Amino acid sequence: MTESTRVESFDAVDVIRTKRDGRCLSPEQIDWVIDAYTRGVVAEEQMAALAMAIFLRGMEREEISRWTRAMIATGERMDFSALSKPTTDKHSTGGVGDKITLPLAPLVASFGVAVPQLSGRGLGHTGGTLDKLEAIPGWRAAVSNDEMMRQLEQVGAVICAAGSGLAPADKKLYALRDVTGTVEAIPLIASSIMSKKIAEGTAALTLDVKTGAGAFMKDEADARALARTMVDLGTDAGVRTVALLTDMSAPLGRTAGNALEVRESLEVLAGGGPADIIELTCALAREMLDAAGVHDADVEQALADGRAMDTWRAMIVAQGGDVDAELPQARHIEEYRAEADGVVSSLDALQVGVAAWRLGAGRSRPGEAVQAAAGVEIVKHLGEEVRAGDVLARLHTDTPERVGRAVDAIDGAWTIAATGTAIGERRIVLDRIA
Repeated sequence: MTESTRVESFDAVDVIRTKRDGRCLSPEQIDWVIDAYTRGVVAEEQMAALAMAIFLRGMEREEISRWTRAMIATGERMDFSALSKPTTDKHSTGGVGDKITLPLAPLVASFGVAVPQLSGRGLGHTGGTLDKLEAIPGWRAAVSNDEMMRQLEQVGAVICAAGSGLAPADKKLYALRDVTGTVEAIPLIASSIMSKKIAEGTAALTLDVKTGAGAFMKDEADARALARTMVDLGTDAGVRTVALLTDMSAPLGRTAGNALEVRESLEVLAGGGPADIIELTCALAREMLDAAGVHDADVEQALADGRAMDTWRAMIVAQGGDVDAELPQARHIEEYRAEADGVVSSLDALQVGVAAWRLGAGRSRPGEAVQAAAGVEIVKHLGEEVRAGDVLARLHTDTPERVGRAVDAIDGAWTIAATGTAIGERRIVLDRIA
């Protein structure tokens, strides 16, 4: 039977009306609408109407679970059962200075666990893991399935681009949500993330769901709801899933940018680096290892004694990277200074992220080139004392004409309280949801 003579099981308008009127979509309706949309039978404007109905009316757990399975069914599923090691993965909802994947994947792999980390690129103020790693000369994001399996067996960790075959319905629907004001719909966010992660085939998944100024979900209640929904989706699919709710009110670490974040990740792998990066890396590593059956692992020791660094070097070399090459340096660095004495009581992650983006570290649309060396280096972070004229940050770029708009973005990001003001300790991990 050709596509033109095929009799469809449902009518798109009836499916839209069902959700518009606040009723649950049946499993058969969901299976059909995702498949028909992928085939081009359901028009873009019809799926846009359904997405808005879902945004306004919500979905029950069973609906979201079926929707996710239907999206997975439009593509291929990876299978790591042939590996001699257990698999575990992590997904972050994204933020500013969120370089955690870089030290985390080799740290976990150094304990004999396979970490297939399929990552993405940055868009807007949130950085992309692949963009960061591409600052390393020679490193390549594209890895075939055979190469991935071999690297996981031999090295234990791979960070690479996801193939186009995983949940192709998601790619199509994501682009539609982006232009129809439905990106924030929790059922659609959760199914988008989890369809790819479940199709990826890992046995266990740890989610880093961020909340605060620099996060996608700024409101903690929304972030908590998203975490709960994704954990339920993973559990329903037979993937051992846990989520950490983490703070993204201020940037993680002292850098936002590509080569800058690689450099900071190397400090962590060398046993140093900022305390917040170490804390979150180790918290996520413990969750990932526990889910993979490795209990009570001394992850801090693996950073201190060089095991994680050894795995990092092997992982980068396996993907063509020159681990000993100098990382790119910006041709122009501008200093941003304090105007008053005091102590840093808050630091707005979104403003720092937007500044890094405007300096060239991020992109405004998919496919746009990024500058490897661009970004923001934070000199004064939360709780640190400053005097008028002290450098708060350094702005790195290859195109000095970008600095003015970056300064506009970052102006006022630092709140300076009176010297002696007690600043509460920042909690990075706010909750654990399982």
